[in-house]
This record gives sequence, structure tokens and C-alpha cells, in this order.
Amino acid sequence: MRERCRVGHRVLLQNGAVIGADGFGFARRGDGSHQKIPQSGIAVIEDDVEIQAMSTVDRATLGETRVKRGAKIDNHVQVGHASTIGEDAILCAQVGLAGSVQLGTGVVLAGQVGVADHVTVGERSTVYAQTGILGNIDAGSTLAGSPAVDARSFLRAAAAFTKLPAMQRTIRALEARLDALEQTPPPRKP
Repeated sequence: MRERCRVGHRVLLQNGAVIGADGFGFARRGDGSHQKIPQSGIAVIEDDVEIQAMSTVDRATLGETRVKRGAKIDNHVQVGHASTIGEDAILCAQVGLAGSVQLGTGVVLAGQVGVADHVTVGERSTVYAQTGILGNIDAGSTLAGSPAVDARSFLRAAAAFTKLPAMQRTIRALEARLDALEQTPPPRKP
């Protein structure tokens, strides 16, 4: 744990968890090189939080990054600077949050979910594995895919995806029949 960061009661930090690492803040100089932006904020871990192995909660550039009461963070999760993880939220393995992400109470992010910077995910939302969230999400949403869409729509599309080769063959056969009909001269009238 880095300087000035705060950890509440009954917090479990597994091996290799890092609290208060510098956020990924750089400004591009005129010559194309990068100037580090000082990270003077803190990270706050509230009571009853568990952070598993090799996960990182970055400190904020200014202000704080906060993991609220009862949140559970799995292995290899990146919590970007100035983000807030809501109470009782669950972040499964390999989730990545860019800076200034806001997760509501009870949000569940399954494995390998990625969330773009300055995005808010409403409370009690569930996000399926390998989903990419690019914009704000309403409370109570269930999402999947990249970019994220309603999970039911995504699952229907995924089921149809395996049928596309057969559908393509059917369409080609129908097009060939139509071409043949167009090339057939119309019957003569008696």
C-alpha cells in the first residue's frame, strides 16, 4: 500500500495487490514525448472489501479513487485513477477500468470486461464476460458484447452467427433460381 492511502476494517488484500499505485497520467509534449502528470490523490478502501492477487487500485491524480464497502475484486483487475466502485460490487478476473469510472451499488462485471474512461454503470447492472463498455449504462441493465448491447439481443445474435454459413448458401441458391427465372422467356399467349 502506498503513502496516504486508507484501508478500512476487515479488508483482505491478497498477495501482490497494489493500493495507491500512480494512475496512468501523461501529457504529450510538442515533440511527441510524454510528460508524467504527478499523481497526488489517494486510494480509499472501505470496510469489508476483498482484493485478490495481482490487482491494482490506482491513486487519483487529484482527489481519490474509492472502493466502497463490501466490494469484491478478483485477480488481475485494474481500477483506474479517480474511479469509484460501488458497495457490494463484484469485479471478476481481468476486468479493466479506465480512469474516472463510476460503478453503482451491486454492479457485477464478469471476467475480462473493459470499461472506457468517464463511464457510469448504474446500480445492480450485470455485464457478461468480455464485454466492452464505451458509454454510460442505465441502472438494472444486463449487457453483453463489444460494444455492449442488451444481453438478450447479443445472445440471439450469437445464436444466429453459427447459422450464417447455411443462410448464405440458401440465399445464393434462391438468387440463382431468381436469375434463372428472369432469363426464361415468358410463355406465349395463344
